[in-house]
Amino acid sequence: MNKITVFLLEHGRGDLIEGILDTTATVRDLHEALAKAGIEFDKDTHIFLGDAEEPLSGNLGDVLRELKDGVRIHVSRCRRVATTVNYLEHSDEHRFSPGTRVRRVKEWAVRKFKIDPKDAAEHVLQLCNSTKRPSSDTTLQELTDNQTCAVCFDLVPEKRVEG
Repeated sequence: MNKITVFLLEHGRGDLIEGILDTTATVRDLHEALAKAGIEFDKDTHIFLGDAEEPLSGNLGDVLRELKDGVRIHVSRCRRVATTVNYLEHSDEHRFSPGTRVRRVKEWAVRKFKIDPKDAAEHVLQLCNSTKRPSSDTTLQELTDNQTCAVCFDLVPEKRVEG
């Protein structure tokens, strides 16, 4: 059997935990790997492979078909993260899976607000009421806590040039 490395990310815990699974692993095998890593889960927990839109099924015998080397496995109480993006006087919300990366949220906002691609390239997402600008590779799960399944961004210019 071929072994692959996966990265386990538990809601409310900032560190990635490295795990090893067979390429033919089942949901049961994943549950065992999570337990071995000390990650708690129950019937109210959702498990996502990468940026999958839907959580894994509860059928322990199901094979993890989308399993690949280096995938992040998200264990979260959130089935969806309510994501608000503010741009100028506009605001809109969309519900994403916890494994969605910030770059995809920006792509959605650019389409939603019909921003010219040249202008979009000069803008970044910044957490509302802060100066924090998460990298485009950050997942929404990393920006929420274990109680709140929501995140808010402002789409702002990356640099201000005055002159």
